[in-house]
Amino acid sequence: MNTLQERRWQAIAQRQHDDTFFYSVKTTGVYCRPSCAARLARPENVAFHDSAEQAEAAGFRPCKRCKPDQQDPHRLRAELVERACRRLEESEPPPDLKELAAQAGLSPFHFHRLFKQLVGLTPKQYERARRAERLRAGLAGAESVTEAIFEAGYQSSSRFYENSREILGMSPSHFKKGGENRRLGYCLRPCRLSGWMLVAASETGICGIFLGDRPEPLVEELRRRFTHAELVPAEDALEAWVQAALAMVDAGESALELPLDVRGTVFQHQVWEALRSIAPGETRTYTQLASQIGRPRAVRAVAAACAANPVAVAIPCHRVIRADGSLAGYAWGGPEVKRALLQREARQQGF
Repeated sequence: MNTLQERRWQAIAQRQHDDTFFYSVKTTGVYCRPSCAARLARPENVAFHDSAEQAEAAGFRPCKRCKPDQQDPHRLRAELVERACRRLEESEPPPDLKELAAQAGLSPFHFHRLFKQLVGLTPKQYERARRAERLRAGLAGAESVTEAIFEAGYQSSSRFYENSREILGMSPSHFKKGGENRRLGYCLRPCRLSGWMLVAASETGICGIFLGDRPEPLVEELRRRFTHAELVPAEDALEAWVQAALAMVDAGESALELPLDVRGTVFQHQVWEALRSIAPGETRTYTQLASQIGRPRAVRAVAAACAANPVAVAIPCHRVIRADGSLAGYAWGGPEVKRALLQREARQQGF
């Protein structure tokens, strides 16, 4: 197989919702979508087609299970969600769940579930993330903070200021100046898993959990990620969070009680939410993760979002592996730390 054929065969093997091609099986005489749930055919019996018409011209009939000659139901659902995303981005004020569901012709419950399944965020989370993203992009060039707030879609400056630290991690004026004077406390501790752990936190939660074999590079990484912030050793103030983070890293205890203060693009948040849905003891490939968030062609971008994860283990990017089962890299300590985390979780889950 050439490279394109290999990618297409992988899509079939993983039942991906890919609408760019169809495949036929010469032993059955039918053609299918890549996502068809039919038993996997032998590779030597499979041929690829760029369209349903091409497959039928070659003498194959449509599969009765996946109905490749009809409009793809997965594509229909994706279009419903895409329209909802556009409405959330463009409408002022943004529509509520009932309005979005009514436009899609679904109940609020089913629309909410479909949106979360395809986007990785709830409609409310998506709208807030997009609005915060517009604000962060607009603050640097706006003549005033108030102008940027209204341009981003906030209905009143008072309501924004009530949640400004949650949205930006600092006051809007400090953010406009590039994050100058933002104060982050940090603490270093030895840990059994990797050698050292650094925990950094803002007033609202943990913004960094870094792992490595030496403490100095971890502090340098903190400075690199938070260039304009004031970094202050905070042994006593962070003690409770540090102990909880150590228990999570060294003993595999739950990270759910740790308050996180992580910021990124909408896409990064989609990936990070999907990562948090992977149960301990389980793994996903980058391709599967991309499909889970409704972006099957964004495999490289998914890998980049995993690498940008600032809170090791709390957002479990270590549970993502390559399609061939190999571990790939791991920013926080390398493949050996990743392997140790996965082996421990497998033991704890009885695998």
